[in-house]
Amino acid sequence: MAHKFELSPAISKYLDRHLVFPLLEFLQEKGIYDEGDIMKAKLALLRNTNMVDFAMDIHKSLYEGSPVPPAMKERRAEVVARLRQLQQDVDPIIKCLENPNVVRNFRQDKTFNMQFLQEDFSIGPEHVEALYLYAKFQFECGNYSMAADLLQPYRTLCTNSERNMSALWGKLSSDILMQNFEAAREDINKLRDAIDNQTFAPPLVQLQQRTWLLHWSLYVFWNHENGKNDLLDLFMSPPYLAAIQINAQHLLRYMAAAAVVNKRKRHVLKELIRTIQQESYEYSDPVTQFLEFLFVHYDFDGAQQQLKDCEEVIDNDFFLTACREEFVENARLFIFETYCRIHQTIDIKLLAERLNMGIEAAEKWITNLILNARLNAKIDAKSGTVVMGTQSESVHEQLVEKSKQLSVRTFMLANTVVGTAR
Repeated sequence: MAHKFELSPAISKYLDRHLVFPLLEFLQEKGIYDEGDIMKAKLALLRNTNMVDFAMDIHKSLYEGSPVPPAMKERRAEVVARLRQLQQDVDPIIKCLENPNVVRNFRQDKTFNMQFLQEDFSIGPEHVEALYLYAKFQFECGNYSMAADLLQPYRTLCTNSERNMSALWGKLSSDILMQNFEAAREDINKLRDAIDNQTFAPPLVQLQQRTWLLHWSLYVFWNHENGKNDLLDLFMSPPYLAAIQINAQHLLRYMAAAAVVNKRKRHVLKELIRTIQQESYEYSDPVTQFLEFLFVHYDFDGAQQQLKDCEEVIDNDFFLTACREEFVENARLFIFETYCRIHQTIDIKLLAERLNMGIEAAEKWITNLILNARLNAKIDAKSGTVVMGTQSESVHEQLVEKSKQLSVRTFMLANTVVGTAR
């Protein structure tokens, strides 16, 4: 099953080649594919980068005893020569930008900044172009920190909207690869604004850019503390949901997983499940099927089986593997809550089977849940059951509870209105 639901081939099509390396490292560690095939894939990715020494090391590991091809040595000499030339071209603007007084005088008006540099320091458009080329070169060498540092001032000076967009993508990729996820989160917001505000961009170009952003954002959203909220906000917004339905139905897995582990976003489940049902002919996996079995068909046996399969799928997914335990815990809670809505008296042995747990572990889990969540239920140890609705509430208690529910609904409605207005 590991191969069947492994998404790296589908995801890699929408990534910069440098972002594919972490996926390959993960797959190599998991042993999902033949190690020789992974090494060949790495070598193929490195072919069009400046990471020639790294490519040579992989070639030596892959073909032990075989000499490094002359083409690789020639490529290395070309890279070194190009680096020296770019360093000469970019040196004047680098020295200028290292002067704190220069940066302090920059304004929002990029035309003013260019005029200021031209008049006071003889820095022209060719130097700004050299800055872009040098940043791109350093990125291709794997020097992501330097690339990010260079792209920041470049964007302050660049007056070409296409190049500015390219610099934004480069900055996001660099921040992801440095695991600077706070900065990467800001990059995503800037790119989203830039994509959505392209007045004259053809619809197909916007669709493609949105599809890229959705895939690149996975690195950020599954590593940032507020990422699951951000993921659902972005992925459920109409233009991006349309991009998923047209180009990338496999991203429904990450929407489903984020909805399960994120207790604050339960209100998106209805719309998400509707989308999962619509796209099931194109894509489904145990994660999406778990929600469908539980909330559409109320098939607890099916949901239980899907949850078992989910564990393996999530364990072999680069983005989700770290949240496996959190997913399983919340999925069990979903099963328990849904089961409780339907049944008045629940057999603990049967519920343990539904939750993929032993009887003692299930009893302890349910006890903690009743205490922590203040469920209106109790465990009957003699009959081995959970009895729902055993506590009689006073009129006052019922009124307070109704008021709480009304407040929650009002809050959610207000949030929905505000979100729509944005």
